[in-house]
Amino acid sequence: MARPRCGVGNPPPPPGQLEVPQRAPGTVRFDLTLSENPFPPLPSVTEALTRTLAHSNRYPEFLPQRLPRLIAGHLGVDPDQVVVGAGATGVVFQIMQTLAAPGDAMVCATPTFDGYPIMAAMAGLETVAVPLDSSGRQDLWGMARAIGERTSLVAVCRPHNPTGTVVAASELKAFLFGVPRHIPVILDEAYAEFLGAADTLDPVELSARYPNLLVLRTFSKAYGLAGLRIGYAFGDRELVRRVRRLQLPFGTPETALTAVAASYAASAELHDRVLRITTRRELLRATLRGNGIRVPRSHANFLYLPGPDIAARLARAGIAAKVYPDGSARIAVGDPAADRAVQLALRPGTPDRARCEDTGVWSPTVRSEGSGQLEI
Repeated sequence: MARPRCGVGNPPPPPGQLEVPQRAPGTVRFDLTLSENPFPPLPSVTEALTRTLAHSNRYPEFLPQRLPRLIAGHLGVDPDQVVVGAGATGVVFQIMQTLAAPGDAMVCATPTFDGYPIMAAMAGLETVAVPLDSSGRQDLWGMARAIGERTSLVAVCRPHNPTGTVVAASELKAFLFGVPRHIPVILDEAYAEFLGAADTLDPVELSARYPNLLVLRTFSKAYGLAGLRIGYAFGDRELVRRVRRLQLPFGTPETALTAVAASYAASAELHDRVLRITTRRELLRATLRGNGIRVPRSHANFLYLPGPDIAARLARAGIAAKVYPDGSARIAVGDPAADRAVQLALRPGTPDRARCEDTGVWSPTVRSEGSGQLEI
């Protein structure tokens, strides 16, 4: 994903182009550790943000009112059913601090989104981690069995991070039915926009049926707004009211409202962008599976690459990935140059020191082919 850096003494880039740094020996050439969107914000979003920045001398709302109303209107729920925060992680931490107490336990899968065990430790919670099954899916029945007297939170990812797998809607509903109603469940839908129609469920209907459910979403992934830190959760009014108790005053900038409104208005462009990313994901997965790597079918903007030497092979090619203890890796997808580099690094018979095509870049924000302009 986009991590352009400035080299000392480099000449300025030509007009209309990103600065391309010189690569020092041994540095990372493609940083795919975070499941970032390789594209910049949609053009209409960037334009709206530019106008908003002219008023940055003014404070935002003391406590956010307009952003929850905007999101609620888009979802079809009431504003008091929505809580916003600094990305999905900010909302999760509010949930942990308000709905659980130090010494309580949180049940989740392992591996999972790093934020859960990290923030659980910060909140004084014990993480009860249930291993994935052999297909890289969350073991919901194992998680149900792990719920005990000290359990105060449960987290389920759909799609799952880091494997990209999706639990069936019927299986999820059966699981939620069995969870005691006094235990809140976080349904993490950070990558919901990448789901196909057959895997999409109605989270509003689900939250209405299960008052202990909080649906978590973010604008960091499909919308490409990771740097603005905009996340939210919605669910039962009483549950949301409790989470809102830790809403940070002046913590939601005006840029968040502007970006969300403009993003909602650009739904057609968002659909095209998601299609570009998922198409490249499937092409890369097919190639890697042809090379003998058992890549699970992903429903997100990343791929999970199992194998004891995968991470090492990527590192030798200058590709930084999210690394797991067994040597497996998760990589963000969608950047054509980075995708080609991964293919070459993991090609059968590639020498240990094989390098991908030397562009000298740090996987900058993707451009349109042949136009010299940022790709939209």
